[in-house]
Parts: sequence; structure tokens; C-alpha cells
Amino acid sequence: MGKRKQKKTQIRTEFRKNYDQRARQKNFRDQLDSGDDDATPNPQSERLVGRQQVSKKRTVTGVAREGEAAGFAIELRDVDASCLSGRVIKVHSLTSTVRTPDGREFECSTRGLLKSLATDLQNVVVTGDQVTIRPGGENQAVILRVDPRRGVICRTSRKRQQVLVANVDQVVIVASAAEPMLKPNLIDRYLVSIEATGLRPIICINKVDLVDPVELQPAIAVWGQLGYQVVLLSVARGWNVERLRELLVGRDSVVTGQSGVGKSSLLNAIEPGLDLKVSTVSDESQKGRHTTTFSQLIPLSGGGHIVDTPGIRQFQLWDVIPAEVGGFFRDLRPYVSDCQFPDCTHTHEQQCAVKAAVAMFKLDARRYESYCQIFSGE
Repeated sequence: MGKRKQKKTQIRTEFRKNYDQRARQKNFRDQLDSGDDDATPNPQSERLVGRQQVSKKRTVTGVAREGEAAGFAIELRDVDASCLSGRVIKVHSLTSTVRTPDGREFECSTRGLLKSLATDLQNVVVTGDQVTIRPGGENQAVILRVDPRRGVICRTSRKRQQVLVANVDQVVIVASAAEPMLKPNLIDRYLVSIEATGLRPIICINKVDLVDPVELQPAIAVWGQLGYQVVLLSVARGWNVERLRELLVGRDSVVTGQSGVGKSSLLNAIEPGLDLKVSTVSDESQKGRHTTTFSQLIPLSGGGHIVDTPGIRQFQLWDVIPAEVGGFFRDLRPYVSDCQFPDCTHTHEQQCAVKAAVAMFKLDARRYESYCQIFSGE
């Protein structure tokens, strides 16, 4: 049987740039002719706009594919045999580096049509994206299409969605036992976001040689009992680096965490020869310096890929409303349905099964505090 021909269709999509309302009303001359005293005959300023700036929408013609969203989900009409598929390995400023399956790399700009789509995304193209490009010149190309994403880790940034990386299998949350100090609440925020996406989390605590391991047991024991993979290691001493390497082989993973926890040093130890730039923690503030400035997809010699990401100071959840937070806490989830009120927030209600479990030491008090902070948006 012959291959069924895909039907081209027209999709009406919104744009966010360069499509403004008219700066001056069309009936201005009519107001003057009618003798309306409220009309202003001599405006102080006026913008000149192009004809295409009148509309905020535009019709895009292409091949619509079932189950995909408009804008990223259409096969653009001018995609032909000269185009190539590839994966974004780095995004720096306005340029994306794309590697094709045959190993070639192209420095790519992004088609203006994609950049103008009205979406909640802060960046249209991110590290890890599968894209379609059109070569044009030596090692130069234009990104025409971004394939639908899976395995996305993102956060809220300036009220928009910032996708940190796309198309990964697991998330390695790197924290440090000291310098900077461990922040369990930040790890809990990551876990909530990962639970919402269905990715596999790995909690990796570095610099354990700087503290007494007993100090880490309360938090580690809770995460371990909930089924999360926890790895204690020290890059400086070489402790458990090989164990983490085994967890990464054959998978696409992203390494994320706050600045100064040793993400780049850890990757240098896992994959010898990378020679990623590293720096020390500030002696005054005990905060890490931003050494890594952009995300980068790195192939592993044992198979799979690892994505090194810049350090963060805070992680605000995206697309998770307060009422959903309790369902993404594995330890709170069994008690949620036992509350007296179906819309119980588990914060101030009297007949609350979650609060009762905390009082009877069935739930960890620190984890409950993390829930309350995330629920309140702090």
C-alpha cells in the first residue's frame, strides 16, 4: 500500500510581536467633519505602522498532525528534501548549535515565524530540542520547526515559562552538604516539578566530606523512604562518583541545582576530558558564582547524554496551582482524601488528616513546612 498523503490545512495562530493595534482611530476624519468638539484636531504624536501590524493573527499553511499543538505542531510548507533534522546541543544568546545524526554541527538562527508565535514560553528553542533546519552557507542554518517536546523541566521566570531543557529521561538534582549549605526546600520544589512531569529524579548530595554524615540523615532518610534515589558523594575525594556514572549510562539526563554545589566539577569527574570551567564559593556570602552561563548537551562515552545547566538561586513552579501541590508530595498523598473537606488546603483547617498525621509524627514536619511554603507561593 502506498503512503497516505498528508492533508494540508490552514491554521489561524496568534503572534506576540510587531502586531499592534492602530495608534490612531480610523474614524478620526469623520469626527472632524461632524464638528465634534471633543475631537483633537492636532495630535501631539502619532506612530506610523505597516499594514501587517494591524492584525495580531496570521494564517499558517502546512500539514497538521494529530495530537500536536499549532505553531510547533505544523509541518511548514517550505520544509523540503534539502532540510535536515537534528538536536539542539547549545543555545547561546540568539544562536543555537544543532548537531545532525551524522555528527555535523550548524550554527543556527531561528525563523522569525517561530519567534513571533504568541506562547507562554520565554525561549522558543531550548537545549535538547529536536528541530528541522535548512542549511544555508558553511555550517550555517535556520531552524524552521521545533518538534513536540517530552521530558521537560521548567520553572516560572518573569511570569513566563522558562524551559531549562527538553527531551530528557531523568533529572539529577545536585545539592551540597556544605559551602553552600543544604537547602531541602529547594530539593522539594524540584521533586514537585518532576512529579508533575513524570521524569525520574536522582538526588545527589556533594561535598559530604565536609560534614558529619549524621547531620544529613534526617532529610536523606525521608527522601529514601519515599522511593527517591539518593546518592551521597564527594568529587574532591572521589566517593561514589562511579555509582552516579552507572545511573547515567544510556539515558539522557539533566544536571541542575543552585550555584556552587559542584555540578561542573561532578561532570568533569564523570566524563574525563570535558574540562568544564569551575570556580569556588564566595567566602563572604557562601554562595556560588555563576560559572556555567548556558545549558549544553554533552554526549557520554558510555552512552546517553548529560545536560549541564547554569546554577539557580530560586525555583518557582510553573503550571502547578496550589490545589495540586499536595498530590505531588508522595508522603502527603495518602492522607489528602481523609480530610473532612474536599477542598482542604492542609494549612489552617481543624479537621485535616494531613495536619493530624504531622502531629502524630507520621509525616515529617520539615516536609510539611516545605508543602506550606510551596502552597503559599513563597
